[in-house]
Amino acid sequence: MQTPGIRLDEIVIVPYDPRWPELFEAQRVRVAAVLAPVLVGAVEHIGSTAVPGLPAKPIIDMLARVSGHEEAGPVAARLVEVGWVAAPEPSDGALRRWSYCYPDVARRSHHLHVVEHASDGWPTWLAFRDRLRADPAAAARYAALKTELAARDRHDRVAYRAAKAPFIEAVLDS
Repeated sequence: MQTPGIRLDEIVIVPYDPRWPELFEAQRVRVAAVLAPVLVGAVEHIGSTAVPGLPAKPIIDMLARVSGHEEAGPVAARLVEVGWVAAPEPSDGALRRWSYCYPDVARRSHHLHVVEHASDGWPTWLAFRDRLRADPAAAARYAALKTELAARDRHDRVAYRAAKAPFIEAVLDS
């Protein structure tokens, strides 16, 4: 029996899949329809799968900005009606955000971050995506780093994320 909330997928980097934008779009429509009453701006495709040509974990990362945490809570909870599963991360409460996975947490194809529009973290996610889209050399360096880290930290998401952070900061500072 599967334990709810446990991620069973290993960190594996695969070649870019040209279907990733279509897979994003299929879920973007569903997410936007549910969150429409509190959605601020477009639901965004973020992360490595949003950068054409970039190898990535085959998980479509998505960002939905909402007007506020309190009023968005009951609306965000309705994502389960369209197949999304709540997948809280340790820092979600403190950062006033929610995490959801599709179709399930253990073997997800999509990961949705629902954040307050006023929060300060999400702009860097878009900025990093956009820098990699505009700079193929930086994207290639990032691909090499992620491949190396995935081979080393295949089961340790905390270590994998922490090891990527200096590169991400350097790209954002450039």
